[in-house]
Amino acid sequence: MILKPKLEKALEVFGQASPHKFYRCTRSYSAPVAGTIPASKQKYVPTSGTYPKGFLATGIHVGVKPSNTQFPDLALLASEVPCSGAAVFTKNKFQAAPVTASRQVLERCSGEGIRAIVINSGCANAVTGKGGLEDATAMGRAVDACFNRPSRTPSTSPQSPSSDSSSTLVMSTGVIGQRLPISKILSAIPTAHSTLSSSHKNWLLAARAICTTDTFPKLLSRTFTLPSSPNITYSLAGMTKGAGMIHPNMATLLGMLFTDAPLPAKTLKPLLTHVVDRSFNAISVDGDTSTNDTLAFLANGSAGGNPITSLASEDGKAIAEIVTEFTQQLSQLVIRDGEGATKFVHVRVINAPSFADARKIASTIARSPLVKTALYGKDANWGRILCAVGYTEGLSPGAVVPEKTSVSFVPGDGSAELKLLVRGEPEVVDEERAGRILEEEDLEILVDLGGGEEGDGRDEASYWFCDFSHEYVTINGDYRT
Repeated sequence: MILKPKLEKALEVFGQASPHKFYRCTRSYSAPVAGTIPASKQKYVPTSGTYPKGFLATGIHVGVKPSNTQFPDLALLASEVPCSGAAVFTKNKFQAAPVTASRQVLERCSGEGIRAIVINSGCANAVTGKGGLEDATAMGRAVDACFNRPSRTPSTSPQSPSSDSSSTLVMSTGVIGQRLPISKILSAIPTAHSTLSSSHKNWLLAARAICTTDTFPKLLSRTFTLPSSPNITYSLAGMTKGAGMIHPNMATLLGMLFTDAPLPAKTLKPLLTHVVDRSFNAISVDGDTSTNDTLAFLANGSAGGNPITSLASEDGKAIAEIVTEFTQQLSQLVIRDGEGATKFVHVRVINAPSFADARKIASTIARSPLVKTALYGKDANWGRILCAVGYTEGLSPGAVVPEKTSVSFVPGDGSAELKLLVRGEPEVVDEERAGRILEEEDLEILVDLGGGEEGDGRDEASYWFCDFSHEYVTINGDYRT
């Protein structure tokens, strides 16, 4: 049979089939199995790490999702000593049970005395009512019991949703609206505790265990020093997961940070709030804010040194810069793994009247389906970018002046920017060069507001996002199957 070219292409996408029946094929977006992380993503998976003193990690298989018969889906990360903790959570009104449970834990202890974070993948435990909150609380209690710190009623079945005695934060990710197989999880937690280790292998197992549609585990670590303790080497580690339903407003994205630097809770929370607006709250895959978004930060002080009691101090300023840069790198791995993504895009808005104005414009561009689809199609349609700038809501008066606004593409290879619009006047665009720029994976979109109406704006903000592809629609069209 002779097939028309378009039909032949469709058959290639859906698998080798007759023109009368399509057969489901293996998706390239499936969570990584042994040895199947895409070759293009291998460079983002670390082969070694430098992890904070006193922190341990593990990832084990439970089978939260019936179709998962062998891969890790329960992660446990713990400190050998009680530590400071802080977290920011989703602003979605349908907040998942583990979000509620973890917030209660932190409020009760004022961010001090935290020991662990337990995370399951395969089920979000969101919109699951009172029973879901009982399950989340039971997970925390089961971990507490492993540290010889039993809650009021330690058990292998869920109890009432009080977290008065817990020192464990709980996270879940996966399908919304389904209950956890809680008995399987509670029975597995002691096993997870017994396999805790400081090895790189175990940290990577934990990062793998929290994956859903991710195609690679997202784990980073680094060392640093502080002005007051130049002879002490501190460590910072972080892991995250997410590939879709990503437009955090922390306020299915989860993130964890760990350090052995001496950060009390009263410093840790404002530090986390500062860095999240410049990292995890500055990424977008599809504009959807999950019910489960959580970013937690634990600090145990095991490396020693003087406690950092103020972000205004020299140590405070230094660590804010270090953690901001680190969380930007970590959060950008989510965009590198965006569902069906072919582009990694950095939009930078400069010479704005305020950081808030610049950030709102960058966010609007990052969420625009028309911008994202044009980039996927390698179409230098800068009018869509300008359109998004123009309809951005909540800007201060005079933030955008069309006659002062410029737009450029900045290639990822370091070559000269391609000017598209200069102070409100369109440039004659070299379409051939524009096409070559858009063939590359990395791209920067630069929007210069020219200082706004007053002309003295010097603030800027960045956002990182990916394109929309056919594969994104396919992935989310059959997510539950």
